[in-house]
Amino acid sequence: MNRTQHVRLMVVIGAAFCFLLSTAYAQQSGKKEHTFHGKVEKVDAKGKTLTVNGEKVDGWMGAMTMNYSIDKEDAIKSIKVGDQITAKVYDGDFKVLHDVQVVPASSAKAPDKPGNQAPPKK
Repeated sequence: MNRTQHVRLMVVIGAAFCFLLSTAYAQQSGKKEHTFHGKVEKVDAKGKTLTVNGEKVDGWMGAMTMNYSIDKEDAIKSIKVGDQITAKVYDGDFKVLHDVQVVPASSAKAPDKPGNQAPPKK
């Protein structure tokens, strides 16, 4: 095997290793994934954390307000106080929100109040 073939083989092996490693990381070591919903109460850009009033996630955690880190730090720039968010969370990891997404205001459910109900049909 000449030097060029050896280098190519090492590149292919390295790429395959990186792919397998990233796949394993994404699956959180086989831990069960849950969908998290909540309302942002505080954004700490310097500390790279969010305080979120989270809804109950069956099989993961009850409803509560808590501080969370986020997996993609640059996402914190687009999150504001009052935003409704969704994220992925994993069994045993109660500190990090993964793939945080802001829910568009039109998708958020409006509370049932007299002013929000459709007028009666005549």
